[in-house]
Amino acid sequence: MDLGLHGKVALVAGASEGLGFAIAKEFAREGAKVAICSRSSEKINRAALLIQNEIHVAKVMASVVDLTQARSINDWIRDVVQKWDTVHICITNTGGPPASTFIDTTDEQWQNAINLTLMSAIRLSHAVIPFMKKQQWGRLIHICSASVKNPIPNLIFSNSIRSAVVALGKTQANELGADGILVNSLLPGWTRTERTNTIMEARAKAANRTVEESYQDREISIPVKRIAVPEEIAAPVVFLASEKASFITGTTLVVDGGETRVPF
Repeated sequence: MDLGLHGKVALVAGASEGLGFAIAKEFAREGAKVAICSRSSEKINRAALLIQNEIHVAKVMASVVDLTQARSINDWIRDVVQKWDTVHICITNTGGPPASTFIDTTDEQWQNAINLTLMSAIRLSHAVIPFMKKQQWGRLIHICSASVKNPIPNLIFSNSIRSAVVALGKTQANELGADGILVNSLLPGWTRTERTNTIMEARAKAANRTVEESYQDREISIPVKRIAVPEEIAAPVVFLASEKASFITGTTLVVDGGETRVPF
């Protein structure tokens, strides 16, 4: 299936590893020009090299960006537009805020988590929408979490703030549809990423079990009886960004192997 993405300019935030990296690589496979970012110069340059080594014709631009800083985001978009003239697709994505229970949180931690998770999506949106409006074509996709529907214990920041990002996306879809800009949110379930490994290692240590046993405990409640690999999350993201998804906007798509129990 030709997704109509060849030559499109796709920004993927937080793409040095995990879901962001898998998404960026999938866009490169479809022939898109891919701009990726991370706070680590070493990690983002390695990610770009890995993509180019696997997909020799890939056009990848790696940048060091602090997604908690408006100026850093704006500088990134400016550099991408200087190189490739415009932006067609923007994937908002960040690493998750730290684990905590509600009673243990502080005002400062809340502000930091909001700045990372919600404000980065807002700032990226503000920076790219003018280009999408000008060309009357754009795709905004917010990578959130299935915890929006099934709150995960000890992840109070992610559970609550990602819900705000979903509401942001729905509102943006209502406002921007007439400009040819489609906005959707994707809620990944448990996926074998570096962040998930960290969570599972902590659970295994607390329970005096192996990491693989912690994974198996999670898989029991998933109807397909396994945890996803990043490529299984990347594929629907790229589809939502494509010409084939031209009548899909304002949607919250759960990709979690069926674990979410709410039927709507």
